[in-house]
Order: sequence, then C-alpha cells, then structure tokens
Amino acid sequence: MKRLLSLALALALVATAGCANMTPRQQQMLSGGAIGAAGGAAIGAIVGGSPLIGAAVGGVAGTAAGALWEDIKKNLP
Repeated sequence: MKRLLSLALALALVATAGCANMTPRQQQMLSGGAIGAAGGAAIGAIVGGSPLIGAAVGGVAGTAAGALWEDIKKNLP
C-alpha cells in the first residue's frame, strides 16, 4: 500500500511539472484523474478490494469530473 501511494504521489508530481503548456480544462482533468486514482486506491484498500481496480475506477471518474468541472460550476446557483 505504501509503495502504491508513493508511486501515485511521484506520478502526480511528474504530471504537474508539465502543466505549463496545458489549457485550464486539461489541467483540471489531470488533477481530477490523479486525485481520483489516489482516492480510489485508498478506498479499494480500505474495503478489502483491489487498490489497482480502485485506482483505475477513481482515475476515470476523476478525469471525467475534471473535464466537466467548468460546466458543473456554471449550473450551480
């Protein structure tokens, strides 16, 4: 578990270092995917499931949420 978390943090650090030439939506997608993958891995490990499957599902959900974030914010009161 510690190895997976270290890998996720290292990947997030490397990914955010290259964000200078990205659009805000692309940056939000990347951030959402990284946060979702880390959260999914943690939840997968806590509930006794597979952290890898949790990371995959969380990453996909986070990327989708990051991509739609501006549209979501526009529709909030």
